[in-house]
Amino acid sequence: MKITDWAVIFLLIVSPLLWVSHLHTEDLREVNRLQLQYTTALRTAAQDGGSALNINELQSYETGYGSAKFMRADKNGAIMALQQSLSLNFGITDDKVSQRSLMVYIPAVVIIEYDGYSIYAVDESTASDGSVLAEHHFRPKKPYVYSDEIGNQVAFTLDSYVIAYDAVSGEWVSGLQEELSSIVTIPLLQDSEMFQQVRRSVIVRGIEDDLADYINRHNEYAAKLGVTYTFTLPVISQEEWNNTLNDIGVLIFLQGIPVGDRYYNNYALGGGRLIKRYPVIGGNDESTGIKYFYREDCSAPYKMEEVFVSERDAAAKGYFEAPCKRQGL
Repeated sequence: MKITDWAVIFLLIVSPLLWVSHLHTEDLREVNRLQLQYTTALRTAAQDGGSALNINELQSYETGYGSAKFMRADKNGAIMALQQSLSLNFGITDDKVSQRSLMVYIPAVVIIEYDGYSIYAVDESTASDGSVLAEHHFRPKKPYVYSDEIGNQVAFTLDSYVIAYDAVSGEWVSGLQEELSSIVTIPLLQDSEMFQQVRRSVIVRGIEDDLADYINRHNEYAAKLGVTYTFTLPVISQEEWNNTLNDIGVLIFLQGIPVGDRYYNNYALGGGRLIKRYPVIGGNDESTGIKYFYREDCSAPYKMEEVFVSERDAAAKGYFEAPCKRQGL
């Protein structure tokens, strides 16, 4: 056979493979684009919800707490802001049906308050006509409570302020842990380092246990709507939990949305304190292939690829800090 014949045969064999590879590459690009879009929408919604927690709050109105972290959280306002933000970023602002459908992919929202937490999740009830109603609403607020083997009880907060029951004296006391250590006999309050470890552990374990329960219930609800995805509680790193427990805020989960041949599964935290922060953008310098990160308020000539909560998260993914000029300067 002539070499031209071999070339034709080679092209006939290789061309379909190249075409399939091209289609797969395009699919991966679309998946990455959708994942970036959903992550940006999720994190923006979490921040909007967190910011709405304190809209109606004035610190001077509160008494009885000497903590700068204490404020009365506007939970309903946070949920409204979160839903509006998601609707806007998903392009379904005027579509009530799509908005309800989107809520199927949100198994739970946690409002982390100063002295407890509330979970916003779907709940089924029976109407007067016997039909089943499924609606999202808040469960009763749960305090951060610890008890030991001798009957002492401690209600934690997001700092060292506690309300405690001393089993030996039979009295209730309240105040900062370092102040109460010399007043009560509760062993936990005698050691500041141990106190902080147990406090964080109790808060995290309580939230995770409740979330696992409500997410399991959400699976039953979603299955009735024909959703085959199994919702699960994602693994949240210790660093993320430390950031979560630093102040009041919103923790939202978005799962199960089909993205190519996989499903989107992520969560986001929005803080409630009035601190202006911009998302960290992970971009790519197309001329060199080097990845850089920069704040959203910076002007940088890079193609956006990912969105991060902090510079540390971006650096951990291999991004370098970009030299950029602040917008408006």
